Amino acid sequence: MSTVAGSPPKKVTQSAVPSSSSLGTAEVNDTKFTQVGSQSLATQTALNEAANKQQRLNMEKGAELDRVNAQFFAGQDIRRTQAAGAENRLATKVAGEETRATQRVAGEEDRATITTTGLEYRRGLETAGSQDRLLTETTGQQARLTEAGRAAEERTTIGRRGQEERAAIRETGAETRQLRETEGAQQRLGIETTGTQERLSEAERGRQERLRLGTAGQEQRATIGKTAQEQRTTDLQQEMFRRYKENRDFEQARGSYRV
Repeated sequence: MSTVAGSPPKKVTQSAVPSSSSLGTAEVNDTKFTQVGSQSLATQTALNEAANKQQRLNMEKGAELDRVNAQFFAGQDIRRTQAAGAENRLATKVAGEETRATQRVAGEEDRATITTTGLEYRRGLETAGSQDRLLTETTGQQARLTEAGRAAEERTTIGRRGQEERAAIRETGAETRQLRETEGAQQRLGIETTGTQERLSEAERGRQERLRLGTAGQEQRATIGKTAQEQRTTDLQQEMFRRYKENRDFEQARGSYRV
């Protein structure tokens, strides 16, 4: 912004009558008249020149002040730009330090999470191994018990079958002896009566043998049914443990993922 210089205008010296104001002399009726210039015109001219000089001086001072202001504001802009650059560099530096610190913390947390996950996984494997060994031991014990029970039942069935067969043989022997004792009488009654009684004896013996064989078959089927039921129970227990193990591994994996 231009300002008018406060210095007073230079002093203008003027004569009462300028040298150029003499216009000539005339004589009328022995009276001489000398024409001179007007004092007000000279004063106005001098004032105009002084005003013009003052205006030029003011314009020069205003231009000089404009140059000074322009240089000052240019310096202000440069300093403002430098300050903004310094603040940006400082903000970038602080942001970088915070980012690196955040990454370090995140890395430490990731490593801690991986370590915890590994420990939990190893403990899970150890627990699973213990449970597998316990299950294998329990399954072996149950299998051995089942096999021992089956063997005992088979031995009981075989012994009972032997007893029944021996009883049948004894009974057959008794019947045979009785038949032999009555053969004489039957022979005396004739070949026809003997043949009839022999057929009856054979039919009765066949019926008794079929009855003993039916009883043995029922017992054997009962033994097989019981063995199959025990096997199904064992298979069911194994399936339930397998499902429990899968659910446990799933829960452990999901818990590790959450952590």
